[in-house]
Amino acid sequence: MDSDLSDADSVGDLSFEAESPLAPPAELLERLPSCDWLLQGDRRQIFFPPLEAPGRPQEQRCWSPFLEHGRVPVVTEEVAREALLNFVNSKCCYGSAAATDLIIQELRQQTLCRYRLETFSESRISEWTFQPFTNHSVDGPQRGTSPRLWDIEVQVPPMFQEDTRKFQVPHSSLVKVRCPSCSGAKRKAKPARRCPMCSGSGRQRCSTCSGRGNKTCATCKGEKKLLHFIQLVIVWKNSLFEFVSEHQLDCPGELLAKAKGETLFKDENTMVYPIIDFPLREISLASQRAIAEHNATLASRARVLQQRQTIELVPLTEVRYSYRGKTSVYYLYGTDHRVHVVDYPERGRCTNRVDGFWLLQEVEATLLAFGGSSPGKQGIQQCLGTCTQ
Repeated sequence: MDSDLSDADSVGDLSFEAESPLAPPAELLERLPSCDWLLQGDRRQIFFPPLEAPGRPQEQRCWSPFLEHGRVPVVTEEVAREALLNFVNSKCCYGSAAATDLIIQELRQQTLCRYRLETFSESRISEWTFQPFTNHSVDGPQRGTSPRLWDIEVQVPPMFQEDTRKFQVPHSSLVKVRCPSCSGAKRKAKPARRCPMCSGSGRQRCSTCSGRGNKTCATCKGEKKLLHFIQLVIVWKNSLFEFVSEHQLDCPGELLAKAKGETLFKDENTMVYPIIDFPLREISLASQRAIAEHNATLASRARVLQQRQTIELVPLTEVRYSYRGKTSVYYLYGTDHRVHVVDYPERGRCTNRVDGFWLLQEVEATLLAFGGSSPGKQGIQQCLGTCTQ
C-alpha cells in the first residue's frame, strides 16, 4: 500500500533553499495541519504535562518505633584503631607505625540525621529533525493526524534511573526533494582555491575529495532528498535534595552527604507529603523546603512519576589521639567506618610514585627510540594519578 501513494501525498517539490535543513519551509508545513500544536516556530517546544489528580491526604506519623535506642553501634577504641589501620594500609604514602602506636585519648560520637528527597520526573520536548530520504515509505499526514505528545505511550525506565530517548512522531514526516546543502546535486563542489595538500600541483591525491574535485554531501549523504519529521525527545530525570543535620564535629559536609547510613524512615509514592512532626525540627523543615522546591521547579515543565523521601542515621566519631608528644584528630563516618584524617603523622614521600615515574620515563625513551609517540608529561601524571599524596 505504501508504493501506491502519489508524489503529491508524500513529496513536496521545492526548488529554493531553506536557511537550515533542520526544519522544512512554511510551504511544506501547510500540508501538515496538526503541526500547529506540535511546534510553535521552526525549532522546538516544551510541552506541559497534563494536570494530575491530588494524591493521598497527609498522614500523622508516630516516630517512637523509628527512634529505638542503639540502632547505630557504639564505636570502641579497637574499632577506631582498626578502621585507621585499614585506611593507612590502602595508601602507599602512609606509614602504619603511627596507627599502631598512637594513644587514643577521647572518642566523641554523634549520630546525625540525613534527609533525602528524590523526585523522578518526565519531560517531553518536540523538535524538527531530518535524515536522508532513501525512497522508503513516508508516514505523513495522509495517514492521519499526529497524536498529542503526552498521548504517545512509551516504556518508562525503572524508577529513579535517568534516561533520554528519542521517538519519531507518527504522521509527521514530509519529504523535501532538493537538499538545501547541495541543491540536489549529491555532491558538494570544492571551492576555487589552491589545494593545501598538493599546493595546486595535482600530484598528490586529496584525502577530502579523492581527486574528484567534490565530495559527497554530508547533509543528504548523496540521496538528494531529505525526510523531515517531528522528533519527540523524552527526558527522565531524578532530582535530588539532601540535608544533613547540624553537628559540632569538624568533618567535611561533602563526606557526610555521601556516607553510608542506616535507613530510619522511607516514604515512596507518586507524591509524598512533607514531614511535619519529626522530633528533630530541622529535618521537618528540610522536608517541607525540599518538597516545595521540587514542586515549584517541576510543576510547569515535567510530570512527576514518583517521589521518595528517606531519613537515615549517619554515625560520626571524632577520635582524638596523641603520637610522639603531638595531639591530633581523625574521623570515622558512616556505618562502614570510613576515615577522614586531618594531619596524619607518617605521611611522607611515596617511593612507589618515584619508582613509577622513573619507569615511565624509561618507557617513553624506548618508544621514542623506535619511532613511537611520547605519552608526554600529562600522560605520565595521569598514569601516576592513583597515588594519593
